[in-house]
Amino acid sequence: MQKQSKFAGIAAAAIVAAIFLLSVPRASAQQSGSVEFAARVTPASGQAEPARGITVYLLRRSFADIKKEADAAEPAPDKSAFIDKLEVSPELKAWMKKHDRVELSGPDFPKQITADDVLKVPEFSKAFSDRNSGDRTIRLPEAKYLKTDPKKYPDKYAQELNEYHVELHDFIEKHPETLETLDIALDEVRVNPGPKWQHLQMERTARVHRRAMELAGNTYLAATTDTDLNGHGRFSGLPAGSYWLSTLETEAISGDAHVRWDFPVSVSAGSTANVQLSNVNAVEIAGQ
Repeated sequence: MQKQSKFAGIAAAAIVAAIFLLSVPRASAQQSGSVEFAARVTPASGQAEPARGITVYLLRRSFADIKKEADAAEPAPDKSAFIDKLEVSPELKAWMKKHDRVELSGPDFPKQITADDVLKVPEFSKAFSDRNSGDRTIRLPEAKYLKTDPKKYPDKYAQELNEYHVELHDFIEKHPETLETLDIALDEVRVNPGPKWQHLQMERTARVHRRAMELAGNTYLAATTDTDLNGHGRFSGLPAGSYWLSTLETEAISGDAHVRWDFPVSVSAGSTANVQLSNVNAVEIAGQ
């Protein structure tokens, strides 16, 4: 009888403790909040439609700032150092640094070349000669110095060379169209370093993109959800704080409307934040 009395006392104490615990609100429930959202896309001509079945990421930092962080972590290629390593003439290296360009093609390229450049830069001089010497519609100045032996008649050679340069300079200024196809000659002899430079930049862009997606999907990710048929979604059990509703680089599409979101939302303890995602608060996409 004494043992039964002892066990009965323990059971009664456990029941009292359980009742007490149930009567005290949990701290985690008091500190958590929720986000409910509806995502809708409106085409240029038409009504708003739910953004169905898209993955929405709840981030602790805006995706725009995440991309900036990723970009800052990947140093850009040094153009000056790139030029220094090229196997071209010092004159061409100086020209590229002066004009801050390594792409020796395109419609704007001939506009940056002057008559002086053709006379000073060996690659430009050769390209000019290759593209224009065989053109019967163009009458280039006669290069008399080529017929003179520079060792036997150095003074005469120097004079004729100078006269040719003066005449060629005037000719180019009067006929700038003779510069328009220099890029073709440069490509034929693989002088143009533009493609190689572009490849370096594309590699960096790919690295930045990978880093940004990794940061968003790991370091700054709070939760993910997919929208339902009505474009609705919900996040619950969230610590109070600032978040961003983001579709990263996924677009919600309706007709001609292609939108992404990176929208800030503030979560308060014990309450639900309601957000309407639409074209109005979407991220502006380049090229649209």
